[in-house]
Amino acid sequence: MKQNRRTFFKQGLAGALLLGAAPLLKASAPDISPKSPKKNNPFFLGMAGYTFVNFDLETTLKTMKRLDVKYLCIKDFHLPLNSTEEQIKAFHEKCASYGVTGYGAGPIYMRSEADVDNGFAYAKRVGVKLIVGVPNYELLPYVDKKVKEYGFHYAIHLHGPDIKTYPDATDVWEHTKDLDPRIGMCLDIGHDLRNGCDPVADLRKYHTRVFDIHIKDVTDSTKAGVGIELGRGKIDFPAFVRALREVNYTGSCSLEYEKDMKDPFLGIAESIGYFKAISEYI
Repeated sequence: MKQNRRTFFKQGLAGALLLGAAPLLKASAPDISPKSPKKNNPFFLGMAGYTFVNFDLETTLKTMKRLDVKYLCIKDFHLPLNSTEEQIKAFHEKCASYGVTGYGAGPIYMRSEADVDNGFAYAKRVGVKLIVGVPNYELLPYVDKKVKEYGFHYAIHLHGPDIKTYPDATDVWEHTKDLDPRIGMCLDIGHDLRNGCDPVADLRKYHTRVFDIHIKDVTDSTKAGVGIELGRGKIDFPAFVRALREVNYTGSCSLEYEKDMKDPFLGIAESIGYFKAISEYI
């Protein structure tokens, strides 16, 4: 039986109302059985720090606590690359007070070997073992050397048609497949789609090199596509969640919400609620 989105949330998770989100507008939703939740998702839900580029750490953590999201990919505007040990300790203590853990750092742009050195040293000081990075192509052999030295995973963030380097998952794969197996991608599914690719198919093809995922929805599968609340755009999220289980993806699916970035909270709540419900029942 077809259900409208409001019924879907009532029978699933009402997370979209956590911050007072308005009722969802799209009239269709997948056929699901609310009596049979999927309790054993191998992946976990997080937030990409860039979502909160216009807000301080306190606001970020308060929002995450209200959403019951416990994992944050750390951006340098919340914890600068030159942070001292004392500042890093204080950062972690504040996160812990809200029940949040920093699981990785980035995206960190790397345009020189010094940038690579600084990025890896920063991640070590912060205590994470995942770097979401954007290195110039010519720096990949040096990144490979550093991954072997530190033992970290390095996930290259892809950017769709907006930036020439790493526009989609295939490009990242082609540039990393012969490098250390700990070098792979942060699969930004919205940007992948905006470059004319299928993020569900790309997850299946390249899952051995997918170490982080930025979940978002976009309005079109071209450069003209812009960010929108999850479930309102072109991404097939039920198919995507099924693919996550098929490949046994165990990393983070972190919301990177880029609509209304100076007042994003209702859209964040709607998106988190939608993804929680999809993940619970699909």
